[in-house]
Amino acid sequence: MAMSAVARDTVFALRRQIAKIEGTLPERLQAPGALKAIPGKVRSGFPSGIAEKQISTDAAGSDLTIVRHGLAVASADAFLQTGIERLDTALGGGLPKAALSEIHGLATRDAGAVAGFALSLASLILKQKQGLPILWVGTAEIFHEAGLPYARGLDTLFGIAPGQLLLSEAPKLVDALWIAEEAARMTAFAAVILEIRGSPQRLDLTATRRLHARARNADRPVLLLRQAGEADPTAAPVRLIVSAAPSASRATIAGPLAGSIGRPAFKVDIGKSRTALPGQFILEWNPDEHAFAQRTENSVAVVPASGRRADPAPASGAVLAFPAGASPAAISPTAIPPTARDQPSRQQHPAHRGPRRAG
Repeated sequence: MAMSAVARDTVFALRRQIAKIEGTLPERLQAPGALKAIPGKVRSGFPSGIAEKQISTDAAGSDLTIVRHGLAVASADAFLQTGIERLDTALGGGLPKAALSEIHGLATRDAGAVAGFALSLASLILKQKQGLPILWVGTAEIFHEAGLPYARGLDTLFGIAPGQLLLSEAPKLVDALWIAEEAARMTAFAAVILEIRGSPQRLDLTATRRLHARARNADRPVLLLRQAGEADPTAAPVRLIVSAAPSASRATIAGPLAGSIGRPAFKVDIGKSRTALPGQFILEWNPDEHAFAQRTENSVAVVPASGRRADPAPASGAVLAFPAGASPAAISPTAIPPTARDQPSRQQHPAHRGPRRAG
């Protein structure tokens, strides 16, 4: 009995360590003996080998944690909800707050969309962490290539005061990683944003594991912005691939205003998630309410023709067809357009005098 108890505690400790590494243990787990089945829950609908749902409580009887097959699922307060029900449901509740989340831009031209999406998430974070600033860390290379956030537009578009966004420019990647790791452990920041360009070797699985561990310990989100890089393995539980989406026409009382540009839109693809399958979503950012909005159907704007350009010229000459059964010799020369009459025939053109290419 003693050996079985020791073995059970060892297995439970190993499961706890694995859950910590995978980032699936945001709350406390009780010993297996403290778990009890939820009344009415059955195993039907689960694949073979998956245990039924169980629940554990702490000493105060609150802070419930649902456990399925040894893994914990956090409560709704542990996620940053985007407000788009389909996306939040696909992500299992939203982006994890106490974790490393990766926002990926496939090309350099997507840097503006990635930064705008990160600022949108920062606006949602600051609504819950009022009074705390956000630290944006990057290298001199990425800031020179993608630019810096425009201070005057932060408050208007995202509701972020210029003093709430702190920028740290590091000369090298190793310095930016060190600053981000040290800032991720502090509770003085509402969130930490680390922007990296390309696929550097120093940003490996070990470095991202340290960032993820610091974010979990401090209960703060860390956003990793990847600009024009490969989808390398990272410790981030969620990877979102973001690019710009066509904006809808500006809405007015009389209806959509033709030829106008409405709210900024983002195309978000779920590249990696432990709770969701790959999917694509179109999100619009409402700069007035500082929140995401659901894209309505068939709301993609069509770019009108330029007003300074004349209408396309008609085709030169008339379109003629040979009469049925008539030979080219029987056609009057006056029926042939002048432009075609001046062109040399195939036999007269010097380029066709050579022999044909065999095969």
